[in-house]
Formats: sequence, structure tokens, C-alpha cells
Amino acid sequence: MIERMIKNELTLKRWRRFKKLKRAVISAWIFVFLLFLSLTAEFFANSKPIFLKYRGEFYFPVVRMYHPTEFGQKDTFVTNYRELAYGENDWVIWPLVQWDPLESNKRVETYPGPPSRENWLGTDDRGRDVLARLTYGFRYSIGFAVLAWFFSYLLGIIAGSIMGFIGGRTDLIGQRVVEVFESMPIFVLLITLVSIFGAGLWVLVIFSSVFGWMMISLYIRGEFLKLRKKEFVEAARALGVSRLQVTFKHVLPNALSPIVTFSPFSIAAYIYSLAALDYLGFGLPPPTPSWGELLQQANNYFTIAWWLAVFPSIAMVLTLTVLNLIGEGVRDAFDPRKS
Repeated sequence: MIERMIKNELTLKRWRRFKKLKRAVISAWIFVFLLFLSLTAEFFANSKPIFLKYRGEFYFPVVRMYHPTEFGQKDTFVTNYRELAYGENDWVIWPLVQWDPLESNKRVETYPGPPSRENWLGTDDRGRDVLARLTYGFRYSIGFAVLAWFFSYLLGIIAGSIMGFIGGRTDLIGQRVVEVFESMPIFVLLITLVSIFGAGLWVLVIFSSVFGWMMISLYIRGEFLKLRKKEFVEAARALGVSRLQVTFKHVLPNALSPIVTFSPFSIAAYIYSLAALDYLGFGLPPPTPSWGELLQQANNYFTIAWWLAVFPSIAMVLTLTVLNLIGEGVRDAFDPRKS
């Protein structure tokens, strides 16, 4: 099906080389499943029913908010669907995990609580369901990673294109700037800046992008140095095409190999970086679901709450392994030495 949609012969060859690495294909399907599960988490882990028939009326609490007075509940601002007086003709479809990531299970005797029938992977130190927080935490992890990857690569592509295409003094000055940024202790700088400006998703994305563009800029610079003297570039110049159009319309599309090849590895690195920041307390602000925050709790309760260490670690290892295997397959697919 996919091969029929691909018209370019080179792209088709790369796709077939990617398919030959079975572990990369399996990893891609696993990642798509995890991504789908996280993006639609409200239908799988939520304290609201997916569908509800109550006193002859139909409700969809997952996608729409209803005022408690519609169900006869007073002295509350949020409808508690568990406490509704359901009649014989009423029925409800609950998500697989009936817990919101921010909701505490008050029926648990002690926090953190071990795995049980109500909380399959246990609860954290505030009684919140670990499985729900893992599911929603993947959404924040991949969201941060993709945003940081996009903006850092955007900066790196622009800087590398300018250095590689113009060359000369511009390239010399640009390389010195790259060396200055590369010499900085980036992780320490992130912690310092977050402690000054406060934690937040966009704060982390901006600072991670500002200090994460150097590597890809070097590869883009190398590609531009190799391509700028090619015949098709000289032909475009002879036709009077502007330098900006030559750079981004003719040269850049032929320099995409390092961008595509390194992207899965960069996304995996950003996921790990966010988990490390969350673990140290400099990541996403509480009570945002976070893998690193669960691991930090595991450090505080390592003698009595093994589930806080095991399950987030499994989620982290699985995600990073899957992304690295996808990156391996993409790298082989774009390797010009592969036949």
C-alpha cells in the first residue's frame, strides 16, 4: 500500500531498505501504538465515562463537560460520575483505567499503594494511579521532545545553510560561535535558567532549542559545502535565481539525509533529558504527569514502593529502545553505501 503511494524511485529504494530491518519496522509500529494510546488517553484512562445513558438522556463526558446540576448534584463544581444514582435503565461505558492522572484514590489505606485490582500498577505518594500518569506522561514527553527537536533543527538548518553556502568569513565566524556553544555545560545551564525563569513546557522547549542546534548545523554545513558547487546549483545561479531560493529550494532538499537520519535519536535524547530534569525537580511543574517525577518518588520510597521504579523504568527503556531502533533503520535506509 505504502509502496504504491511512493512515486520517487530513490524514496522507494530507501523505504525498501528500511523494511528489510525487521526490528526497525516492529519498533515503528510499537511507537505508533504508544503515540495513539497517549494522544487518545482520555478514552483509556479517565475518571469520566466514555458514554452515559442517565434518566433517558445520552451524555458523552469524555468529550464534553456537564454541570453537576444536570445530574442533581449540588455543593460541587465537578460532576462525580461514580456517585450518580444509576437506575435499571441507565448504563455507562467506563474507560479501561477509571482514574484521572491528577485524581487520588482515597480508598487506598497508605500512599504509595501497591498494584491492585483498582490501580493495576499501583499509586504514587499522593494516591494517583501510576498507569494513568505513565500514559499521560508519554504525551508530555513526546510533545516536549518533538517541539524541542523541531525548533533546534530549524535553528541548526538555518545556521548550517548560511555557513555552508556563503562560506568565507561568514563560515569562519559561524564556526567560532558553534564552538562557543558546544563548550557550554548545557545541562547545568538548563537547570540554572529554569531555576531563574521558572519551570514550564515552553520554557524548557525554548532553552533546549537555543542550546541544541549545534550538532545538526555542522552536518548541514558539510552538506552545503559539498553541494554548492554542483552543476544544478550553478545552473540555477546562471538563470538568475536569488541566493535565498538557491539555498532553500535547490540545495536544502538535497541535504535532508542528516536531518532525517538523526531525528529519531534526537527525539529520544530529548525524552531522556526531560525525564532527567523532572527527576531533579527542574522539569515540568507539578502536578503534570511525568516519568521523571515518578522515578524521583521511587528514590524517596525505594524500600517500600518498587512499582514506582519498575514501571516508569520499563516505559522509559521501551520508548528509548524503540526510537533508537527506528533511527537505526532510517540510518541504513539513507546510507548511500547500501545497495
